[in-house]
Amino acid sequence: MATKTLKEIDPAFDLMGQFGKITKGTGALIQKMRMQAIFADDVVPSKFKAMAAVLWSISARCEPCIAFYVQEAVKRGISEEELGEYLAVAATMGGCVGEMWALKAYKAYHEVLSGEATESEPSCCSH
Repeated sequence: MATKTLKEIDPAFDLMGQFGKITKGTGALIQKMRMQAIFADDVVPSKFKAMAAVLWSISARCEPCIAFYVQEAVKRGISEEELGEYLAVAATMGGCVGEMWALKAYKAYHEVLSGEATESEPSCCSH
């Protein structure tokens, strides 16, 4: 399994370090929340919380977020069947538009599995 680097997901990620400086570390604070709220196993396993983030990303139509959170869900062991059930929710709630954005998430899943990407950095806000 290979994943995309943050720059491959979106070239704007190259500016994250500078962005962190001008925003007084806001990105690092968001990353801390992300680690606690999404990427930590608790009552709800992190793979399912990563998929909740995928649903939110689909709803917001944020393609870089979709790619990032699908990768994270795959790293945490999401199966294609589990992914499919979440994407059915996105398509159902969003109709035709939701279906197209869910399809983008499914494409990102296959890119991770097929090795069309390279190893990623730890997170989008680690700078």
